[in-house]
Amino acid sequence: MTDERRPVLDQINVVVRDMEAMAAFYRRLGVRIDDPAAPWDRHHRTAETPEGLDLDLDSREFAKVWNHGWREGDAGVVMGFRVPDRETVDQTYQDLTDAGYAGQQPPYDAFWGARYAVVEDPDGNAVGLMSPIDPERRTPQDPPPA
Repeated sequence: MTDERRPVLDQINVVVRDMEAMAAFYRRLGVRIDDPAAPWDRHHRTAETPEGLDLDLDSREFAKVWNHGWREGDAGVVMGFRVPDRETVDQTYQDLTDAGYAGQQPPYDAFWGARYAVVEDPDGNAVGLMSPIDPERRTPQDPPPA
């Protein structure tokens, strides 16, 4: 794989059981976390990091929307890797699953405008693959039921 096509770690999603408790903890730690309007406040929070790493808190219900392979009731971490384009999402997912790694979410056009997929590393950790966001491909999405 050439350097310009190599995935870059730029996002960590923490799938949480209790959004308010997790937001309070990270705020106490000193992380700036947004307060989205209801009903999204139960499902998604974004933290500001000066280093450019995207740190998101997501409810378990919301994780099932963007990763259909997320196991019901799980909490945990999804490490997100940025790739240069939509085709690289598909190619990387195919390469990893052909090599025997489990796919959780096959590549698809996500409502936020990116091409997205999720595979598992050998220990079962979720690893997201995401293209740049194309604003022209964004579609409205209702929050999941609580």
